[in-house]
Amino acid sequence: MADSGASGSGGPADAELAALKARIAALEAEGARRPTHHRVRSIVAVVLIVLGCVLAPPAVVAAWTADIVGDTDRYVDTVRPLARDRDVQNAAATRVTSAVMDHIDLAALLQDVAPTQRPLAQQALGRLGSSIEGAVSSFVHDKAQAVIASDAFERIWVDANRHIHDTVNKALTGSGGGAVKIEKNTVTVDLAPVVDQVKKRLVDSGMTIAKKIPTIHTDFTVLRSDDIGRVKTYFRLLQLAGVWLPVVAVLLVASGVLLATHRRRVLIVSALCFAFATLLLGVALTVFRIVYLDALPAGISQPAAGSVYDTLTRFLRTSVREIVALGVVVALTAWLTGPGRHATLVRRLWHSGIDAVRTTADHAGLRTGPVGPFVHRYRTWITWTLAGAAVLAYLLWPYPTGWVVVGLALALLFAQGVVDFLATRPRRKDSPA
Repeated sequence: MADSGASGSGGPADAELAALKARIAALEAEGARRPTHHRVRSIVAVVLIVLGCVLAPPAVVAAWTADIVGDTDRYVDTVRPLARDRDVQNAAATRVTSAVMDHIDLAALLQDVAPTQRPLAQQALGRLGSSIEGAVSSFVHDKAQAVIASDAFERIWVDANRHIHDTVNKALTGSGGGAVKIEKNTVTVDLAPVVDQVKKRLVDSGMTIAKKIPTIHTDFTVLRSDDIGRVKTYFRLLQLAGVWLPVVAVLLVASGVLLATHRRRVLIVSALCFAFATLLLGVALTVFRIVYLDALPAGISQPAAGSVYDTLTRFLRTSVREIVALGVVVALTAWLTGPGRHATLVRRLWHSGIDAVRTTADHAGLRTGPVGPFVHRYRTWITWTLAGAAVLAYLLWPYPTGWVVVGLALALLFAQGVVDFLATRPRRKDSPA
């Protein structure tokens, strides 16, 4: 009987022991497979994030290229400041003066002199020909400078660029003609309307010989590069990429973050790497500016060329600062909301300050009424709604800048502070006031 009882009780125990051993073996096998699975996910995540960061600089350039080509107002806003740039005005005035002087015959000026005085004037012209030519050239340059510095030139500049936006597109893509064209590795703008204005001013000032000056089509060099053929090829590629390349870059980084095991930590690193890669584009623009100006021929004004380069890349640099600011804000937000010791300390200081303000308001007799318990109850939903509103405002902003990113982040922080201030627990009936 004793042996029978022992045998009966031993059967279920052995079965439980066997099941426990099987469970342990399964867990060990799963634990052995898990490191390999995590390792593969981590490798894929790193590859995706690296690809996204590598695509960040060309993505910013592609978005800027598509923006300049597709939006006439954006292009006009880009080139408008050139009409008021002092270096560009001086270079344009010099070019117009040279074109006008090539068509002025100093000897023909004697026709306006009385016949009895012409011999003396011819002798003076023979002795002081270079001085007279310099004086006439200075006179013409002053008139050209006055035209280019006037509002009329800005209107001519803006209207011409608005009407030739399609031509600029063709010029940058290597086809088409018009007021803006690419010939012999040089981008030029025809200054014929400015020359006509100068001729009118010369006639009004008494130089009637200017009436005989024919229509002059003189080219003002905007850009020049021996590698402009390759630049046009790169431009066409970036134009095809358009807005899709930035989307692909962001999706690659986001996919890498979602595949990572420690997502918050990876998000912080990814955001900073994306910002750093974009910052390298800003550095490259500065370095290329120096190289470009050093490679210009002696006949082209370097100050004017520098002003043109800075103006054309102005919005591109703005985009660089915007992406850098956005990356820093995302990384800082992810860090502050994390479980780290320093992040927790910052949050404690934040809530301590909010509590102190609320206590002071309570002592002053200010009450939130039913709003406080309502905000406390739906605090999480309100927080996510505010964050979504900030993201939506950023996406719908026509042309966000770095200051827009910082301003939206500060506005969200202020709104969150108001929510924390209003969120109060409902008081119990038996609790003291």
